[in-house]
Amino acid sequence: MDQSPFIHIQSLSKDFNKVRVINNITIDLNGADRIALIGQNGAGKTTLIRCILGQYNYSGTLSVLGFDPRKNRKEMLNKIGFVPQTPPPIKLTVKELVNFFEKITKTPASAFQRISNDMGLSLEANYGKPFHKLSGGMKQKLLISFALGRQVQILLLDEPSANLDPQAREILFDHLENYNRETLMILSSHRMNEISKLVNRVVEMDLGNIVLDNKLNHQKPE
Repeated sequence: MDQSPFIHIQSLSKDFNKVRVINNITIDLNGADRIALIGQNGAGKTTLIRCILGQYNYSGTLSVLGFDPRKNRKEMLNKIGFVPQTPPPIKLTVKELVNFFEKITKTPASAFQRISNDMGLSLEANYGKPFHKLSGGMKQKLLISFALGRQVQILLLDEPSANLDPQAREILFDHLENYNRETLMILSSHRMNEISKLVNRVVEMDLGNIVLDNKLNHQKPE
């Protein structure tokens, strides 16, 4: 069985206007890892996620499921579910967006509807509304449904509980807890207490460096 890491990062650095945001980090992230990516604002968490997604140029080596994120971005993204910290300003209606995701992911709309309904958002009741005019909570629920409504090898969730009401937050964490155990899950969050039961590894960043990488062991009794 292939034991190679899902994400291999070697000497990765990223600068913006000569300011170093990620500083020469090396780490392997593996299938079945459920990682809490923690750190203060400005620690480099979102920049690291965007490098993994192929959105930024960088120096060093980065391999995601065997793909180069910059050269093989389309093939790679087919295997990744992503929830951004800030919803993009999409002008498509909810229906157009659902149809788009249905087509590019080859996933029936009903799979997305199931997740969003669980979190208290009826897609059909909002089909005619432009995405950018939805409330913050509605946008978040829709983006979560696109990420969790299909089976992927990597889930990248950047502050996924932001803008969610307490009930939707609970339902989100329930879905994450029951998601495929072979999937690499990376949860970037300020609320470690919220996600501590979901994760088996904690990676902390500070000023672009990895300052902590701890495996957790809280197995449930038989």
